[in-house]
Amino acid sequence: MFTAPWATSLERSLHWIAGWRPTTLFHLVYTESSILFESHIVDILKGLKTGDLGDLSPTQFRRVSELQCDTVREENAITDELSEWQDGASDLADDLRLKTVRRVVELLTPQQAVEFLIAAAELQFGVRGWGQDQDGVRRCC
Repeated sequence: MFTAPWATSLERSLHWIAGWRPTTLFHLVYTESSILFESHIVDILKGLKTGDLGDLSPTQFRRVSELQCDTVREENAITDELSEWQDGASDLADDLRLKTVRRVVELLTPQQAVEFLIAAAELQFGVRGWGQDQDGVRRCC
């Protein structure tokens, strides 16, 4: 599901075991949350709720952080296993990616989950576009 045969050289270089590392999700949540928080700081200071990723509750932040720690441990375990054997490893990594996406989405409100998934898609499209540009430069020269 996460392995795209049309991936550019850049996308392939950024992949971890045929795809992105699950902990990338947490960087995305924290980055999008910070950007939205900063853009709504005046409203937040007035006590207004935006309901978007910039409005994560302390409980949501704690649970995301705990999930991040669990995911890092699992990523490290998979990486350790990969150093010993390669067969079937991409299935393990894809399972962890899918499980992590599901668990992050479960921690968010529906609006936050949609914004998160849109940000994830934008990241994928951005990396793909950048990779296509780089591959085009390599082909023409």
